[in-house]
Amino acid sequence: MTIFAASARSEIADFLSALLTVYVIVIIAWIVFSFIFAMGVRMPYTRWFNAVLDFLRDTANPWLNLFRRLPLRIVPLDLSPIVAIIVLQIAGGIVIEIIRPA
Repeated sequence: MTIFAASARSEIADFLSALLTVYVIVIIAWIVFSFIFAMGVRMPYTRWFNAVLDFLRDTANPWLNLFRRLPLRIVPLDLSPIVAIIVLQIAGGIVIEIIRPA
């Protein structure tokens, strides 16, 4: 029974690790697109591209908005996404190590 429990915990930890990696990639993609749009580049409207941008915005902004309340803005540069990714990596790493069997 303990072998199955250890295996299940290991698989859950691996899944959470992959989920954390994907979420960091989503945040980075949203940051890149936000930067491109802030530079004045306008993409032609296509349904699939708009759906991708909506997905990135809707998944990244709830986490990023927690850190945008903090005074992390240096005049043209917003450091809140960097802090958000670092906190996500640290907290996720701690949770994953707690779940992973010894």
